[in-house]
Amino acid sequence: MKRILIWLIGVIFLLLLYYFELPPINLSSPLFWHYILNCLIVIFICMVLNGTTKVFINKRMINKSIFTTYRVYITVAVCLFALLLVINVFSGPIFNAKEYGDRIVVDSSHDFITDVKEVDFTKTPLIDKDSSQKLGDRKMGEFTSMVSQFYVSDLYTQINYNSQIIRVTPLEYAGFIKYMVNHKEGIKGYISVNSVDGTASFNELEKGMKYMPSAYFFDNLYRKLRFTYPTLIFDDASFEIDNDGNPYWIIPYIKYKAIGLKKEIAGVVILDPITGKSNKYSVSEVPTWVDHVYSADLIIDQINDWGNYKNGFLNSIFGQKDVINTTDGYNYLVMDDDVYLYTGITSVSTDESNLGFVLVNLRTKDTHYYLVPGAEEYSAMASAKGQVQEKNYTSSFPLLINLNNKPTYLLSLKDSAGLVKMYAFIDVTNYQKVVVSDASLGIEAAAEKYLNENYSYNETSTESATITVKSITSAIIDSNTYYYITDIQGKKYYASIKVDKMKLPFVLPGESISIKYINNEVSQIVSIEK
Repeated sequence: MKRILIWLIGVIFLLLLYYFELPPINLSSPLFWHYILNCLIVIFICMVLNGTTKVFINKRMINKSIFTTYRVYITVAVCLFALLLVINVFSGPIFNAKEYGDRIVVDSSHDFITDVKEVDFTKTPLIDKDSSQKLGDRKMGEFTSMVSQFYVSDLYTQINYNSQIIRVTPLEYAGFIKYMVNHKEGIKGYISVNSVDGTASFNELEKGMKYMPSAYFFDNLYRKLRFTYPTLIFDDASFEIDNDGNPYWIIPYIKYKAIGLKKEIAGVVILDPITGKSNKYSVSEVPTWVDHVYSADLIIDQINDWGNYKNGFLNSIFGQKDVINTTDGYNYLVMDDDVYLYTGITSVSTDESNLGFVLVNLRTKDTHYYLVPGAEEYSAMASAKGQVQEKNYTSSFPLLINLNNKPTYLLSLKDSAGLVKMYAFIDVTNYQKVVVSDASLGIEAAAEKYLNENYSYNETSTESATITVKSITSAIIDSNTYYYITDIQGKKYYASIKVDKMKLPFVLPGESISIKYINNEVSQIVSIEK
């Protein structure tokens, strides 16, 4: 009876361990082998408790060591895990560097100006994740009856929702008691924050979301997934909404080489948190409204393998010829209804410059590498903060935009409360060209100031003319001098003093001057010959 009880306790412990650990029944999963190891340990303990280590030799009772008694069991267990270790070593990048380097296909034949359209500030995500969290928490604070029961998740997934760039995040149960009180009705809403203008909204649902990471028992999201798909290896879940505003969990599932090596996305499970219904899709079948199939961490890992193992494993450690890596941070761009990850590419030796940058579609994994040498992102951030160092602002990670057909960094400078106080524009190829502007004046005014001060223009967008000056006046705006000219035909022009500080101040009415200008209602003069 005692032996049966010991084994029964062991089995119950292993079932509870499976319930809480939720390992996939999949030989390539490290979590599965962790569970197997725990099973072997529990079985060994039960065997010891049920067995004996005492034997009689020459009518004398002596104790045998546990290892001697169970040497076959212990030997088999050690050999099994030694074999797994050997398999992993021979399956790793040491012997398969090219295979690891080819995990992601990087196309370097594209042109940045062709691929990335001229920036549209009505569709530019100026609000980063940190600011979105503060705005979401503030919106949640307006609902006093809910604050005590729920908290706002820190997911804040950036998505393209009906041509709007927003971040969405669910509410979560604020502990076990709050779950028990509210689980029948579920969580009846999620927070959205417009990444362009910072508008935060609480989106109420007719029926509550039941299957959540903070839920308990079989309402827990990952427990629901595990018992529905016992063999799949899941990556981290992201929260998204479809084009009708309905919430869904997007959970990629993984395939490995050997055990936990060469991670790749095999497909996606889309789960309705209200009903618990789910569907499994291969990567090629994922609905177009889904924006996040590949996680940023996985993409960064694969790009680093591509940069490290071009010339073999040993070269990645010793010679390091042509070895490149991603920079430490990343950001997102939204183009053509998809979300793209952006990160810089730099040499393996630490410096303050980038060799170029990559854009990766997070739904399809299409990856383009643009050879545009320029400032490393943290150098650009430091340069922006240096312009207003007395204010002690913090800088957001740069957005990469096409401004006037030039790759340009756009950053937000924030105060200690996380509020955006200033915008900074920095030339990617020369981070000494930086202009900061008061955020209260608007992003377009900041861009115009940057262009005026750096007289940055594209030759193909300019026109040439010889005009006769009818009138010329000057004005000082934001500590910069501008000249406003009307010609005898009634056409209006303006020019920054920086266009030509030796000629502009001496232009007089009645004179003829040759100019290059960008045609507009009030045309911008970009060069002048007197």
